[in-house]
Amino acid sequence: MTAIIDYDAGNLKSVEKALRALGEEPVITRDRELLLKADRVILPGVGSFGDAMEKLRRYGLTDVIRRIVEKGTPFLGICLGLQLLFEESEECPGEKGLGLLKGSVRRIPDGPGRKIPHMGWNSLRIRPESRLFAGIEDGAYVYFVHSYYLKAEDEAVVAASAEYGVEIHAAVEQGSLFACQFHPEKSSGTGLQILKNFISL
Repeated sequence: MTAIIDYDAGNLKSVEKALRALGEEPVITRDRELLLKADRVILPGVGSFGDAMEKLRRYGLTDVIRRIVEKGTPFLGICLGLQLLFEESEECPGEKGLGLLKGSVRRIPDGPGRKIPHMGWNSLRIRPESRLFAGIEDGAYVYFVHSYYLKAEDEAVVAASAEYGVEIHAAVEQGSLFACQFHPEKSSGTGLQILKNFISL
């Protein structure tokens, strides 16, 4: 069973729809026991870093997420869900993230002709041994919507990167923990293959 964490962060239904297209029957829940029993767990999200962390705390989900990751259950963060896995974000100075991976989330710098938020299709540089991107060609295009980007402390966890005025660490993987800054559920066939790879772990 694939569980999608419900913490009022939006974007849950489009992830659910994409998984159903792959033959999955995902459950959207914030029930602790259900999340801990799931075969795999997804943390989607759009919105503010600080607001999302407050909601995760309010619903008692921060410790649940840590337990899920510690026991090795495959876990996928999407968009804001990726950012929350790290230590901090310039969007909300002083607000601590989950700290499951080391690194910070920074605002995309202004530049000539550069629109923020970064919204649209962008190509990826993919690390060949990445499990999340198995069967996907280097240079594949995926769909982004974000104003802040990840700078991981350890580049060994970076599974894919993209360029938008700066190098964006667009996906990470470490053990059973995976995350994408882009939206696989909105990234056509490439995105469905990424989700298929995840649910096949």
